[in-house]
Amino acid sequence: MTTGRLEAFSDAVIAILITIMVLQLTVPAGAHLDDLRHLVPVFLSYVLSFVYLAIYWNNHHHMLFVTERVSGAVLWANMDLLFWLSLVPFVTSWVGKYHEASTPAALYGVVLLMAAIGYYILQTVIIRGQGRDSLLAQAVGRDLKGKSSLVMYAIAIPAAFVHAWIAYALYVAVAVIWLVPDKRIERALEAEKERQAELAGRGR
Repeated sequence: MTTGRLEAFSDAVIAILITIMVLQLTVPAGAHLDDLRHLVPVFLSYVLSFVYLAIYWNNHHHMLFVTERVSGAVLWANMDLLFWLSLVPFVTSWVGKYHEASTPAALYGVVLLMAAIGYYILQTVIIRGQGRDSLLAQAVGRDLKGKSSLVMYAIAIPAAFVHAWIAYALYVAVAVIWLVPDKRIERALEAEKERQAELAGRGR
């Protein structure tokens, strides 16, 4: 099975989640700039969640670009990832409304942690199916960014009960780490092209 339908379905789900978050933004009670003040936390939580969904969409796209085939295990792993991402609008709304409370901040981290674990499982299942010599396996390598993100989420969740803003700072830090362009897959593709060109040159 090719990746076409899987990627199209995942794209649609992420697009719907972003739409849901936009619809959760309420109109101010008045027509003055001051009336926007109480909506700032809601808007900031939306921005952070939008960035996270964009990061997942980009990385998901790149991962499937170098995926040769889709198995049943890959389909279910992908659904697990989408399940946790589908909870992002809910926790975003809760955090926006009660941004200083510890429990919403912690639950936001739980959803992010479970989504990251879901992505790691999907990545692992794909690599297992394609082999350790596949382009994805070469690109991922030791996956320091992925593993460090899991650690930061795990720290942020209990830290939310010390102060919610500590957790938010860690969530933003993880997002910033992933906003830096990740060229691992591009480098793996370029290396494979060079290898194929070298092999073709030897065969002449």
